Amino acid sequence: MPADSAGVPAPILSFVAEQPLTDHHCHGVLSAGGGLEELLTEGDGGPRAGGTAFDSLPGLAFRRWCPPLLGLSSHAPVEEYAARRTELGGAEVNRRFLGASGLGALIVDTGYTPADLLSPAQTAACAGPATTAFEIVRLEQVAESLAARGTGPRDFPDAFRSALADRAARPGVVGLKSIAAYRVGLDLAPGRPSEQEVITATGRWIGAGGPGPAHPVIPRLAEEVLHRFFIWTGADLGLPIQFHVGYGDRDVDLHRCNPLLLTPLLRALEPSGVPVMLLHNYPYHREAGYLAQVFPNVYADLGLATHNVGSRAPALLAEALEMIPLRKFLFSSDAFGLAELYYLGTLLFRQGLSRFLQRMLDDDDITLADAERITRLIAAGNATRAYRLS
Repeated sequence: MPADSAGVPAPILSFVAEQPLTDHHCHGVLSAGGGLEELLTEGDGGPRAGGTAFDSLPGLAFRRWCPPLLGLSSHAPVEEYAARRTELGGAEVNRRFLGASGLGALIVDTGYTPADLLSPAQTAACAGPATTAFEIVRLEQVAESLAARGTGPRDFPDAFRSALADRAARPGVVGLKSIAAYRVGLDLAPGRPSEQEVITATGRWIGAGGPGPAHPVIPRLAEEVLHRFFIWTGADLGLPIQFHVGYGDRDVDLHRCNPLLLTPLLRALEPSGVPVMLLHNYPYHREAGYLAQVFPNVYADLGLATHNVGSRAPALLAEALEMIPLRKFLFSSDAFGLAELYYLGTLLFRQGLSRFLQRMLDDDDITLADAERITRLIAAGNATRAYRLS
C-alpha cells in the first residue's frame, strides 16, 4: 500500500477489505495443521544448503503477517511461532487463519488428497458457516482410477467418458482440471484424437493387460494423446477446464509451461464456448493476460505466485492487469495444507488490488464507483459467472 509520511503502509481500501473472495482454485488443509518448512514454498522440503525456507520473500511475509493471529508479535522467531502453533493444535490454527481470510466460496481441487487432508466441506467450515464449497475434478485422477481397476486399452475410451460424466454430475462439481503441464508440457496438438489413437496411447501407458501382478504401480501418465483426449472429453461436458500453467514444484519443466504453447488448442476449443482457466501463470503472467484478451473464453489468475512473491505481490498483480480484461481476472490462492497460505494469499491479494485501485483513483483514471465494481468482479463476480455458481 502507499506509505504515509511516517513510512507506515496505508490501510487496504475498505471495500476491498470487506469484499468476500471466491477462491477459484485451492486445496484442502491438513487436519493437523501441516509442516511449515515443507509446505511454505514449492521446494521439496528437504535439507536446504545454508538456511531455511523462511529465508525468502514468502517466509518474510509469513513472519510479518501470521504471528499476530496466534497472539504473537509480528516477525516472531519461527521456533516461537511453531511452538505456539503446536500448543493451539491444528483445528484451532485452521479456524483462525481460514476464518480471517474473508472467503465467500472455495472451489477445491480434489486431485491430490492425503489421508489427513480435510474435504472441501470441512475446509470451508473452517472459514465460517457462510462459506460455500465447490469441487474441481482432476482429469488425470479419473484416468488413473480406471487404470487401477484394471481397465484395458480397448475399454478405456468409453470407460473414461462414462466415469468423467459421473464425477462431473456429482453435487458441487463446477469444473475440471488438467495437469498436462506436469506430464507432457503445454505444447498440445489442437485436434481431438481418434478412438484408435486413444486405445494405442493407453496401451503404451499401462500396457496391453493393464496394471496387475506384473505391473502393480500405474506408470506416469506421460502420453500427449491421452491428455488431449481428457481435455476434449471434458469440453464435451461443457464445464470450465483449468490448466496448470507456469510456476509449480520441480516436477514441471518450466520452459514447457508457457501458456502461449496452448494457442492452437485454444483456437480449436473456442467454438465450444467452454471457459479455459489459466492457473498461476508466473513468470508467464503477461502471456496469460494476452491470451485472456484475445480469446473470449480464456480467464487467468496469479494463484500461488501471489504469496510466493511476498511483499512484491502488488507489483506482480499490476503486471498481470496490464493486459488482461478486468472481467477475465480471478482470485486464487492455490493454498494447500497450511491454513496460513489461505490467509497470506487473501491478504497479499487484497493489498495488491487495493494499491492498484488507489493509484488509479489518485490519478483520476477511475471513479470510486469503478473501483468498487472492479473489486466485485475480480473478487467474486468473474468466478461466479464463469463457473455458473449462482
